[in-house]
Amino acid sequence: MSWKIIAASLVVLGPLFWVLAQGFGVDPHAVPFVLKDKPALDFELETLDGERVRLSDYRGKPVVINFWSTWCEPCKAEHDVLQRGAATYDSSVQFLGVIYQDSADAAREYLKPRLNGFPQLVDAKTRVAMDYGVSGVPESFFIDAKGRIRHKEAGVVSPRLLISQLRGLLTEVATGVAP
Repeated sequence: MSWKIIAASLVVLGPLFWVLAQGFGVDPHAVPFVLKDKPALDFELETLDGERVRLSDYRGKPVVINFWSTWCEPCKAEHDVLQRGAATYDSSVQFLGVIYQDSADAAREYLKPRLNGFPQLVDAKTRVAMDYGVSGVPESFFIDAKGRIRHKEAGVVSPRLLISQLRGLLTEVATGVAP
């Protein structure tokens, strides 16, 4: 092999390798959360039963919005955590599921044998997901009683995170002071 070919290859491929190396060690999901402490965008969607639900109907109490899909294995893993949370916090926190890039029929079939203690909303054209900047599922948003987005969890919501976030939001409701 000629030294000229090797030198030309290094000149062409060297910058490419440098650019690729700069990206290693960077989490591609670590996108800045620009909606923190901003007002949650109101929306109106239908439940799987055809009832209309508006986010603003729940002003005055914390809301957890969970974007999920039946084809998402991590979503299935967090389903029970969210259901237990909804049962535990009952009327003091409103939980809402938003079906992301999936059909209402698939969601109905998935939920049929499972506990489902809160409204599951159909976002057929993913407009609400786009408004909230959802890039994949599961993603959950914790909204305070005044309607501000306080936290976004990209990935599975653990019981520890759920309890921590809701305690903070409920303390704020009780005291009027943000955590």
